Amino acid sequence: MASLLPWIAVLVAAAAGWALLKRYSTHLTLFFAGLVILVCVALMGDASFLPKGVKPSGFWLFDIFATLKSIATKQSSGIGFLIMTAGGFAAYMDRIGAARALVDIAVKPLAKLRAPYLVLAAGYIVGQILVMVIPSAAGLAMLLLVALFPILKAVGTSAAAAAAVIGTSAGMTFAPTAGTANLAAKVANLDPIIYLVQYQLPLAVPTLFVCCAAHYFVQRWYDAKRDDVYSDAAEVKAADAPAAPKWYAVFPVLPIALLIIFSKLVVSSVKLDTVAALFMVWALVVVIEIIRVRDVKKIFKDAMAMFQAMGKMFAGIVALIICAEFFATGLQTSGLIDLLIGSAQGVGAGMGVMTVILTAIVSAVTFLTGSGVGAYSSFASLAPDVATGLGGTVEALVTPMQFASGMFRAMSPVAGVIIAVAGAAGVSPMAIVRRTWIPMVLGMATTLVVNQILFG
Repeated sequence: MASLLPWIAVLVAAAAGWALLKRYSTHLTLFFAGLVILVCVALMGDASFLPKGVKPSGFWLFDIFATLKSIATKQSSGIGFLIMTAGGFAAYMDRIGAARALVDIAVKPLAKLRAPYLVLAAGYIVGQILVMVIPSAAGLAMLLLVALFPILKAVGTSAAAAAAVIGTSAGMTFAPTAGTANLAAKVANLDPIIYLVQYQLPLAVPTLFVCCAAHYFVQRWYDAKRDDVYSDAAEVKAADAPAAPKWYAVFPVLPIALLIIFSKLVVSSVKLDTVAALFMVWALVVVIEIIRVRDVKKIFKDAMAMFQAMGKMFAGIVALIICAEFFATGLQTSGLIDLLIGSAQGVGAGMGVMTVILTAIVSAVTFLTGSGVGAYSSFASLAPDVATGLGGTVEALVTPMQFASGMFRAMSPVAGVIIAVAGAAGVSPMAIVRRTWIPMVLGMATTLVVNQILFG
């Protein structure tokens, strides 16, 4: 009976994939998929699915939910809390206008360039740099629609071209405070800054330039065809954030600067935790706001945006990671991962092939559902077992998977960020996807090739 468990897991995973395509809740789909697999494991296998340190209750059903509790506790106090804090900090930076000030300063030099598609390509690079301090794809896109979109239209590119570039601006989320990047670092058992410098940037830099060049030629070609160029683009309204002083632009960057300084890269004798850095800068900015504005009641109300956003981040991303790990636990205990590793070894497939396979799975799920976090968090926790079984490194496996979760989101017509920029351009999401898929596919191919050369 136990030999049937991997195939049951395959059927359940396929059913979960169908449910995701039908737009059922990603959280609950993954939760119940994991629950079904674990029930089958308990009834047909040896029921040895409890995490380390969790004592059996004596009843398999209780043990299943003890597993869920262990996963939720670990995520809520670990990587999940970091994601919540980063999301809360980003929301506060947006509330006081600091994020908008940073974007305004970053894109202003582009207005001085005269070549339209050179400005457009440079705009893509600026967006990808800004994602290091504004890791939310939708949040960054909204800011760029206000600051960059008018510049791109003014120099002569079409609204569709400008929207396509903005929609892909968070394709590679390599920020040390981004959810998927932190999850990857956690899976690889690395400090987020070390993971960024040693593993993400070596892949991100060549990928960035390939995507940039592809945007230059693709958007110019589509604009020359003029079969999807619209002049009635919707007017993009400015965000509700107040007009903050330009020097506020330093605040979104400050936590990352502190994390780099107090790490093994610079000052190795002092270690600064990411969550501590975010809270410290948040408290500093609240004090500065009090001194500058002198309306303590208003400042405290704005400061609460951090905690309010943390709650939203738990309901959205952290809860999703919990459900995804619960599902991954089911896949692992069913024996499916061991079967995949054994099959790969049997046909002589190594880490390179398995990296392509897992990256392709994440890419497909991301494209079909529009959610990069859901796809990546479902499979990231499987990476250590796969890497160990094939004699490779976890970093070489998780980094392309993480990049795929962002780049294929920028190709999905159902992704929130694509729908948003399409609305601003006055075109359909499919018109934007026509313009984004070539740069993103070429970028993903570059990531896989460079990853194989450097870490394969």
